[in-house]
Amino acid sequence: MTLPNKLTLLRILLTFVIMGLLFVPGWVAKAAALAVFLFAGLTDWLDGLLARRWRQTSSLGALLDPIADKVLVLGTFLAFVQLGLIPAWMVLVIALREFLITGVRLFAVSRRLVLSAAKEGKHKTVSQMVTIVVLLSVLLIQEWMGERLSERAVTAMQGLLLGCLWIAMVLTVISGASFFWRHRHVLRDAVSR
Repeated sequence: MTLPNKLTLLRILLTFVIMGLLFVPGWVAKAAALAVFLFAGLTDWLDGLLARRWRQTSSLGALLDPIADKVLVLGTFLAFVQLGLIPAWMVLVIALREFLITGVRLFAVSRRLVLSAAKEGKHKTVSQMVTIVVLLSVLLIQEWMGERLSERAVTAMQGLLLGCLWIAMVLTVISGASFFWRHRHVLRDAVSR
């Protein structure tokens, strides 16, 4: 197994570390969760870079990389839902979009078609990652500062977080709609079978 593929698998394992750290009380655990998430995000960039530079791109890597991204994002969002930090319906919309698009992509592969990612999908992924970093940072600040945080600071952080969540949601819906419109011929083929 190539190093880029090992980094991709590591990202999946790191998701469970992040999820576990989120349930440990205290600011040290939240700081560790943020650091591990940032490192996991770095592996996403690094595995692609190394695969291209060392000419180690593979079918396994092409399959695993988007799965690892989905596991990282959805796993972290699900932990946030369990902690009561974000509404479950938002994560449900994100998960539904990911599962539907993955299903269409798998169908396309069975027909020897490759449905490449578009810029909307990349913007969606970045917005989700930024939202997670913001949420982890807010958690860290709240755990670290505790009662010393002013009401104004808490309101500002909640507004920032809510804004990030809504941007991620809107981009998720737009990228999903764009994907289905762009590949409607594949969907027609799937329905006619």
